[in-house]
Amino acid sequence: MLETENKKPNTKLKKPDAENKNPALPESADKAAVVPQAPPGDARPRLRVVPIMITFIAVAIAGALSFAMWNVYMAAPWTRDATVRVYVVTIAPQISGLIVELPVSDNQFVRKGDLLMVIDPTNYRIAVKNAEAALDQAKANAEDAEAEYQRREKLTTLSTSIEQKQIYKAKALSTKAAVEQAAANLDQARVNLSRTEIRSPVNGYVTNLIAQLGNYANAGQNNLSIVNTDSYWIDGYFEETQLASIREGDPVHIQLMGSAQVLRGHVQSLSRGIEVPNAQPDAAGLAKVNPIFTWVRLAQRVPVRIHFDEYPKDVPLVAGMTATVDAGSNTEVRRPTSQPTNSPAISDKSNHARDDDKMAASPSPVSHNQIQHRPVQSFRRRHGIHSRRSRVFSE
Repeated sequence: MLETENKKPNTKLKKPDAENKNPALPESADKAAVVPQAPPGDARPRLRVVPIMITFIAVAIAGALSFAMWNVYMAAPWTRDATVRVYVVTIAPQISGLIVELPVSDNQFVRKGDLLMVIDPTNYRIAVKNAEAALDQAKANAEDAEAEYQRREKLTTLSTSIEQKQIYKAKALSTKAAVEQAAANLDQARVNLSRTEIRSPVNGYVTNLIAQLGNYANAGQNNLSIVNTDSYWIDGYFEETQLASIREGDPVHIQLMGSAQVLRGHVQSLSRGIEVPNAQPDAAGLAKVNPIFTWVRLAQRVPVRIHFDEYPKDVPLVAGMTATVDAGSNTEVRRPTSQPTNSPAISDKSNHARDDDKMAASPSPVSHNQIQHRPVQSFRRRHGIHSRRSRVFSE
């Protein structure tokens, strides 16, 4: 009995432990609950650094892009103000007459030497025959006058006087001059006959054809024009602030407004003068100066002649077309200015030699044309967005 009574208190002491223990929770959950957690205030410094870093990176990227775009649009020598130019040959007959043949039509391509029109040659053939007859008559008169002079030259002063000898001598010289004049008239008649056939002096396209079959062509009056297809070039109107980065022979990228193809060319020459309004003299010969001077000074535009190294394949070249030219790339070798080419064929860049070393080693004074300028690197070359920028230009 005593042993059982002593055991009862022990069971009572262990009961509170069993009651405090939650049977629904495992032992691992109890241990996790005991682990201390970091206060929420410790994560705030980390969260503040992230937006600062994002802002700094965004500002840096924006600054780099702004600087690059400034170089492209303000410093790099490129312009959308460029025009395709070409030489036009005006055809005017040197003689007058009816047009009896007109084998060409408007906008037709012709080669050098092709027949363009024929003027009625009837009158000019008759003129050649008359000139030939006049030459024969002049030769006969000259022979007769020379014979008379030779007979009297052999006579003594008893049978003829010195005065008569001089008269026959002058007559013989006069008839010789008449022969030369008749020969010149014959040459002129033959030239006029050859001028009845008007041929093309260049390769190109007939444009603005006014003459028609049966019309009367007047000498010196324009009847048709030919666009010389071997003379296309581009006039790029660059701002004067960009001329320091442009030199003769620099490679140029060309994109026509109606074409997606990027063409290659090179700077052929720079214009040496533009119109100055203040230099115009008045009636008294004094300079007229405009008293109004704007506060914002706009840069003058100077024409730069650009030669085509290749022609577009998707669109035909037309004089007056608008183009975008970029002379800011320095990735190609500079062409020598002493060997200009008139052919639109593609040039070999490996044959283009730079003359910078020769100019630097020359002891002679350096002229204005020989000053070495550091070309501005183009943004499209540095960042590889050439095609995207070209599309922007064409818009």
